[in-house]
Amino acid sequence: MKVAVFSTKPYDREFLERANQAFGHELVFFEPRLAKETLPLVQGFKAICVFVNDQLDASMLIALKKAGVEHIALRCAGFNNVDLPSAGELGLSLTRVPAYSPYAVAEHAVALMLSLNRKIYWAHSRVRDGNFSLDGLLGFDMHGKTIGIVGTGKIGQTLASALHGFGCKLLGVDRYENDRCKELSMQYVTFEELLAQSDIISLHCPLTPETHHMIDNESVARMKRGVMLINTSRGGLIDTKAVIDGLKTGKIGYMGLDVYEEEEELFFEDKTFEMRLDDEFARLTTFPNVVITGHQAYFTREALERISETTLSNLAEFEKGGELTNRVTAS
Repeated sequence: MKVAVFSTKPYDREFLERANQAFGHELVFFEPRLAKETLPLVQGFKAICVFVNDQLDASMLIALKKAGVEHIALRCAGFNNVDLPSAGELGLSLTRVPAYSPYAVAEHAVALMLSLNRKIYWAHSRVRDGNFSLDGLLGFDMHGKTIGIVGTGKIGQTLASALHGFGCKLLGVDRYENDRCKELSMQYVTFEELLAQSDIISLHCPLTPETHHMIDNESVARMKRGVMLINTSRGGLIDTKAVIDGLKTGKIGYMGLDVYEEEEELFFEDKTFEMRLDDEFARLTTFPNVVITGHQAYFTREALERISETTLSNLAEFEKGGELTNRVTAS
């Protein structure tokens, strides 16, 4: 089947082409993300493959339908960038990659925690400059600290397992309690209790209307002074202005971000020689206690292999006309 693949970098192409040897799809790669400006590229394709920042609102879905597209394969787990009710009304089928590597994201969350706590980024730069002073590099033992995990699905569970090994006390918030997390001595509490008791808060829940800006001014006010906040899930979970205020007052003592609310025009691109127009993002980069990575938590060899294999399998199921194992619907 002929498939238009958007938002592709060399590594995407490498892993998709390798996995495609078992499927035989005709993959046509486009580096730009899917948007109104690149819409003409979908002509002649029955199926398209997109990523986290491709535009799939109602107007775009209508245009895709008119262009003859019948199936959209998301090569990611999240689908907050898709207007699902509109897709259903238009008869467009969607599939996703529900699980690729919970280890990749959980391990990156731990890496952010340790980098912030032990000032690894400062220490590395200092040593390169010949400065071996320890002033300003004081950290704390992770052992015995209370870690609040918001969202205890596969990623949250994997993080809980890692932090249990550090000897941390675990608090959890989720609509559904995870038995494996309970075996790790996790205590399920209300969101408000988690905010008030946690030394470190790590977000691992999907972006929905209910979770949008779950970290706002009110949430920050409930946190312990000097709390560490980690987000490797979706940028929209955090109100950027609220956390900037929290950083300025010292309420938030450390923050590690792998996602950003307005990342579409920034992440996955080389902006080295371009003027940054996003004032809030620029402000975040000025804080010495903030570490930002560009949506790379998922970026491991194992994860890319699983994403490619599952995406191409989803496309094969659509081509055969059978049941779609990883179908996404509004319900």
